[in-house]
Amino acid sequence: MSEQHQRGDDVHTAAEWDERYSSAERLWTAEANPALIREAAGLAAGRALDVGSGEGADARWLADQGWAVVAVDISQVALDRAAELDSRETIDWRRADLTVDEVPGVPFDLVALHYFPVDIAREDVIAKLVGALAPGGTLLVVAHDPDGIRAHGFDPDAYFQPKDVAERFADALDVVTLERVERGRPGGGPTGPRHMYDVVLKAVRQG
Repeated sequence: MSEQHQRGDDVHTAAEWDERYSSAERLWTAEANPALIREAAGLAAGRALDVGSGEGADARWLADQGWAVVAVDISQVALDRAAELDSRETIDWRRADLTVDEVPGVPFDLVALHYFPVDIAREDVIAKLVGALAPGGTLLVVAHDPDGIRAHGFDPDAYFQPKDVAERFADALDVVTLERVERGRPGGGPTGPRHMYDVVLKAVRQG
């Protein structure tokens, strides 16, 4: 099984991600992503899928709002750390590579992808995540703006961007929001390029 996942400034195998998480007491912020707080705050709580959940800040915030969360990441180290911080039964920490594995626990009322890159040729991965939504469910896709992606040395056109998701799945999704927004706090981690803007897609599955 291919186990590659990019988050931030590199592409790593699952073992490399485990090593990276093991090398630091905390790799990512303990605060939920600003776009998630802004876009999900008004949604009725139900079942949520947090794709690339890392150390679990977004999953914990969703659970605090009453959501039942399936939090998926490629790194078992990250998931073990997240579960140690929060062992609530309303969060199901699952190790999977959603570029190749099936989505566990479908359907969902919210599917959230924050900075989770999908190769532009892998429309099947996006289709799988859109298909994991219940009718009327919300898809939230958040990416660094193209300049931020280039700052990490990657070509934004090589990956699905929020606008690509909206365009290619227009027959399945009704777009609520597609815009470039200020993050609310800089992204990029403590040593990487600082990102002040994100591109956010919020859409509802037809049905």
